[in-house]
Amino acid sequence: MSTITEQVGENDAKTAESGGNATGPSRGEIFDLLSNHRRRYAIHHLKQTDKTVELGALAEQVAAWELEKEIQGLTSAERKRVYTSLQQTHLPALERAGMVKFDARAIELTEEAEQLEVYLDIVPGDSIPWGVYYLGLSAVAAAVMAGLWLEIIPTEAVPTLGWSTAVVGLFAVSAVVHVLENRRNRLGEGERPQ
Repeated sequence: MSTITEQVGENDAKTAESGGNATGPSRGEIFDLLSNHRRRYAIHHLKQTDKTVELGALAEQVAAWELEKEIQGLTSAERKRVYTSLQQTHLPALERAGMVKFDARAIELTEEAEQLEVYLDIVPGDSIPWGVYYLGLSAVAAAVMAGLWLEIIPTEAVPTLGWSTAVVGLFAVSAVVHVLENRRNRLGEGERPQ
């Protein structure tokens, strides 16, 4: 079982600056909108295409991701079920929140939704969240530095500067991996949404 934490950028700052009454949806509303995978998939596809998309094409792509099939392998019933759900429920909800413009059968992201930076911090059941990882790494670094200060750690084989470089290197490598992981999991990035 995995835990998913959703992080939202830019709109948080706008909402906080205006006391929670920004022109766009609040953080809670965004989380509520993104709590449904069909809405996430729809936004993901619209961010990928960066243009107006026909409802039928959007429904096909969402159904393909949802059912983990190729578009060509979808049945008409599978397409219709997602099409109807998007048309009657999900796209109107996204439109009310100001995320999409939904006109007849054409959908496009609003400027606000295009600027929305969302990534999913996916933590598999046998893994740890990045925050806990960095806390542990900081504890190891503090122990190494304390050992060097108290002269408990030998500096004959590895000089003090070598230990310090190793600690900084661990943080740098961890940060690079974390950034790449976040980019891969960002809504609108990658082949398939998370």
